[in-house]
Amino acid sequence: MSLTRTTTLRRAGLGTLLAAAGVLAAAGAASAHVTVHPESYAKGATDGVLTFRVPNEDDAASTTKVQVFLPTDHPVLGVLVSPHDGWTAKVTTTKLKTPVKTDDGTITEAVSEITWTGGKIGAGQFEDFDVAFGELPEDTDELAFKTLQTYSDGNVVRWIEEERPGADEPENPAPVLELTASDDDTPSPAPAAAAKGSAPAASAGATTDASASDSTARGLGVAGLVVGVLGLAAAAFAFVRTRSARP
Repeated sequence: MSLTRTTTLRRAGLGTLLAAAGVLAAAGAASAHVTVHPESYAKGATDGVLTFRVPNEDDAASTTKVQVFLPTDHPVLGVLVSPHDGWTAKVTTTKLKTPVKTDDGTITEAVSEITWTGGKIGAGQFEDFDVAFGELPEDTDELAFKTLQTYSDGNVVRWIEEERPGADEPENPAPVLELTASDDDTPSPAPAAAAKGSAPAASAGATTDASASDSTARGLGVAGLVVGVLGLAAAAFAFVRTRSARP
């Protein structure tokens, strides 16, 4: 086997490994965002919990402060913070420009910011911060929770960018909660459609399950791609060794 051909195949194998590493890096970057769970709730949902997942993406510093800003143009009512070992939560309220009328009266103030300090999220770790709510708004399709993540070296990552239709995903996207049509807003199926066995509209829980399944499918797809690429790399190197061994 010529030296030129051997070198070419070795370069091809190296390129394949670099491509696989790129896939893994991209998957890691995508999972390092601050996110809110579940990904969706029904409009006007009551007595639920939102979990803000904060991963540490810095190998040389720890996360020491997390600030989550709640929208006040579409306020989340009745916010309560769950105690979290090692962390102290500070809740800030703001007077609403437009009061919200509820069955229990008119609400003039709502939580606008929650700041967690005192704890530490190390490299390769994450923390879940739970926030209970009394009622979600009904007059919007989504809620963006802009978040600031402060590291022990003073670096601040601003998860505040909102995704625009038709545009690429921003580098530092804000956690977004999708608000789906509530059960009361979902039209009932026509008798003819019901007779044909058409399925009822999905509930908020079903929406969450579907979203989770979609995320799982994407994860499995990436994993399959990586395995295939690594297999191709292994085959390339095996071919090089075999041909090199021949006289």
